[in-house]
Amino acid sequence: MPAGIDPKQMAKLMKQMGINTNEINASEVIINTEDKRIIIEDPHVVEISVQGQKSYQISGRVREEEKLFSEEDVKMVMEQANCSREEAVKALKETKGDIAEAIMKLQK
Repeated sequence: MPAGIDPKQMAKLMKQMGINTNEINASEVIINTEDKRIIIEDPHVVEISVQGQKSYQISGRVREEEKLFSEEDVKMVMEQANCSREEAVKALKETKGDIAEAIMKLQK
């Protein structure tokens, strides 16, 4: 933001130019890529709308997790073992992605 412009003036100027912003109250943002998950904790999320196009500006504490298994694997373990997502992920990590072994481990 240019020095000397107060945030309310900047918002008014942006609105005049057809740029609308909206803060989104989020507790966590997760971006899934093919080989990792990017988790942004305590995020500050702003939705920016310009001529019908929406984009998002996100800042916060970032951590990454390597993906050893797919989201479908996690859901299957959760359903079969009747457990939480965290328990399913932990079991899959401990069994190096072996779904059957993770389910058996959680059912004990």
